[in-house]
Amino acid sequence: MPYVESSITIAAPARHVYDIAKEQERFPEFMPDVETIEVVERRPGSVLTKWKTLVEGAPIEWVEEDVFHDDTCCIDYKLLEGDLDKFEGRWTFSEDGSGETRVTLGVDYDFGVPTLAELIGPTLQKKVEENSAMMLQAIKREAEAKVAGQH
Repeated sequence: MPYVESSITIAAPARHVYDIAKEQERFPEFMPDVETIEVVERRPGSVLTKWKTLVEGAPIEWVEEDVFHDDTCCIDYKLLEGDLDKFEGRWTFSEDGSGETRVTLGVDYDFGVPTLAELIGPTLQKKVEENSAMMLQAIKREAEAKVAGQH
């Protein structure tokens, strides 16, 4: 299965950035490719969400479970149903001691069409990389704007 890992440094405390990432229903407010995220069910320590995004103008929808590890500032997510065969990974938020946070997003995915993967696999991987970077940049802007607004 293809795997993509992207990272970014954010000038904000890890807990602050982690809390923004936990509020997924707000992602459409600051992530242009995310059309909607609907909370299906909140559980202690996790949430089920229904996502609708655009990839190259084409809608992709899925339901995922996100498990929150508040003690370590990590989020594990996994596709439950949707347009992909596999879509799962982990967000990690590590503070470096200077008040900055290194956020890493890992994505393990499978679009479920082997012939398609052979033909356009590199293009799909590039798109997953671009979407991961877009999500990280959006969270960076949101977190740094909130920190700047608090001063």
